[in-house]
Amino acid sequence: MVPHLVTALTGPINELEQRILDSTPAIERWFRLEWMEHTPPFYSSVDIRNAGFKLAPVDTNLYPGGWNNLTQEMLPLAVQAAQAAIEKICPEARNLLVIPENHARNTFYLANVAQLVRIFHMAGLNVRVGSIDPAIKSPKKIELPNGETVCLEPVVRSKRRLGLKHFDPCTILLNSDLSAGTPGILEDLHEQYLLPPLHAGWSVRRKSNHFHSYEEVSKRFGKLLGIDPWLINPMYAKAGDVSFTSGQGIDVLTSHVDALLTKVRRKYKEYGINEKAFVVVKPDNSAHGMGVMTVRDAKEIEALAQRSRSKSAAAKDGQDLNDLIVQEGVLTNERVHNGVAEPVVYMMDRYVVGGFYRVHAERNPDENLNLPGASFVPLAFSESAHLPQPGAKPGASAPNRFYMYGVIGRLAMVAASYELEATDPDAEVYE
Repeated sequence: MVPHLVTALTGPINELEQRILDSTPAIERWFRLEWMEHTPPFYSSVDIRNAGFKLAPVDTNLYPGGWNNLTQEMLPLAVQAAQAAIEKICPEARNLLVIPENHARNTFYLANVAQLVRIFHMAGLNVRVGSIDPAIKSPKKIELPNGETVCLEPVVRSKRRLGLKHFDPCTILLNSDLSAGTPGILEDLHEQYLLPPLHAGWSVRRKSNHFHSYEEVSKRFGKLLGIDPWLINPMYAKAGDVSFTSGQGIDVLTSHVDALLTKVRRKYKEYGINEKAFVVVKPDNSAHGMGVMTVRDAKEIEALAQRSRSKSAAAKDGQDLNDLIVQEGVLTNERVHNGVAEPVVYMMDRYVVGGFYRVHAERNPDENLNLPGASFVPLAFSESAHLPQPGAKPGASAPNRFYMYGVIGRLAMVAASYELEATDPDAEVYE
């Protein structure tokens, strides 16, 4: 099944698909050389939007949840990738401790933890789940809707190591994005591998750093393919210290929105695209603070600021300072079961291991789909992520479409590796 693209503008995407298929040997060599120089994130997931005229990543997660959305057929790929990743980091690894987020009651999230435990158990490790939630004081078994159970055990911190009672892991897999800050219990560990590193968490990470790296990657990749990098890159701008309630920084944000909308309209005109340009305004570090806003006109920012000011007039001067990123909006013109859909690609080490469509029947093609009410439909990655079908007509072959998504996902992963190198507090600095 190739998901339906409801747009007449599939020409450029089909052309991009053909260009990617024709360049497969050059592309795979390019990735191979990148991974000789750079370390891929341990695992990642990338939200991709396919506008029919443009295909771009809009978000890259370095602590992906949602592993429970991968089908049984995808598991062998994930297990092989997990084996490769662990072998590279700690070949003699025996025990792995998974540290989940602190919301133990969310069974959908815990089903994702159970899937991670299954993957690493099948990769040949003893796997246990250790909670750093102070509320977990003794082992707690939680029943999941599918009949499985997850056992959360309280972590034990010694002077130099982290583990469980009678369980000393050499590797710790973090599945929490640290939006609330870095817990001290995870710092200063000795002779234990913490994956991903702490600076991959939102207490350090910024989306603007990621998209700065991605812009560099897309330029080089565009040159390799002989395409305009804009076809795979969402333009962006950064706006710091913005407060909607006090009005601080609103003028700067408005001018960024206006400038980016102008750039997007110029590109639409160049390509003969008859769509309304829009941008997305979101926090530069994860989804904390405000949500994700779709903006089609810079005047909307001022109106929003006025509404916020009148709401908080009774409050003290609103200290709701946000570092924001203004990102070119990419439509999603894919439909699954008549709902607006976007592909999410899952990777471990340097391999695409699966993915799914995030589908939301109540949202529009220019809106954020990552909201309550979204459902998940598996992608047919299991048989096709690395095996395109030469000779198939562009736009008609699921393997070819998904191979193309895997390429874009891996480009975002290369960008994430650059980003992590640039923000590594332990990196050696050469004068």
